[in-house]
Amino acid sequence: MAVDVAALAEDLAAQTASLTAMLDGLSEAAWHQPTPAAGWDVLDQVTHLAFWDEIATLAATDPARFETRRQALVALGPDFVDVVARQSRDRTGAQALAWFTRTRGELLTALLAVPPDRRLPWFGPPMSAASSLSARLMETWAHGQDVADTLGLDPAPTARLRHIAHLGVVTIGWAFTVHGRPRPAGSFRVELSAPDGALWTWGPADARNVVRGPAQDFCLLVTQRRHHRDLALTATGADAAVYLEIAQVFAGPPGSGRAPNRVPAEEAGS
Repeated sequence: MAVDVAALAEDLAAQTASLTAMLDGLSEAAWHQPTPAAGWDVLDQVTHLAFWDEIATLAATDPARFETRRQALVALGPDFVDVVARQSRDRTGAQALAWFTRTRGELLTALLAVPPDRRLPWFGPPMSAASSLSARLMETWAHGQDVADTLGLDPAPTARLRHIAHLGVVTIGWAFTVHGRPRPAGSFRVELSAPDGALWTWGPADARNVVRGPAQDFCLLVTQRRHHRDLALTATGADAAVYLEIAQVFAGPPGSGRAPNRVPAEEAGS
């Protein structure tokens, strides 16, 4: 199925605007509030997005320079994402926001110019411009969720969640693999209630494993922004139940996720 790259870019621009609206006018002290991501403050969340926008733009515009940067980053060790975050902490909040605004604009321009059949290098398998846009949207939403949680905000869910949910579905096998588990042998289905009340579905209707619930909750699960105990998701089938424990849409080693706020009844009564 053909992907409308221009529409994807518009959705990423809208998600970007949602995040920048939360950041506009923040005091310098607010930029340094700790977020739910251990060791990261609001500034780290934003500079992370700006830095990786620069890297994604290089992948689209100068593959040779991208490869040089990629090798240098990998050489920093398995925690290179945290190393990069520490290197950007000399910026003020205003500087971080200006950096992010500039790099996001450059990224959108670069990805819209990529031919549909071209694959872009990355830290894992090469990807299309559409996949890169979807990945940046997922990252923007996830890190924006950390910012919103920190500032006590509750942005309304939108239809843009479908992009993130789709990434969650297509990486189900990856989540099992990265956690050292065999990929599910049976079919998998995901049924999600969209913000407008519609039903989004993936997989056959007679699948042995099914995950159901609100689209926002599924996106919080796969980006590891909430523990599954704190979400209105249900699992039918053994592999689906395991998936709630290990869901991970992003690349890299297994994420530790977030601790649950809700205590299971059997533990509460013990």
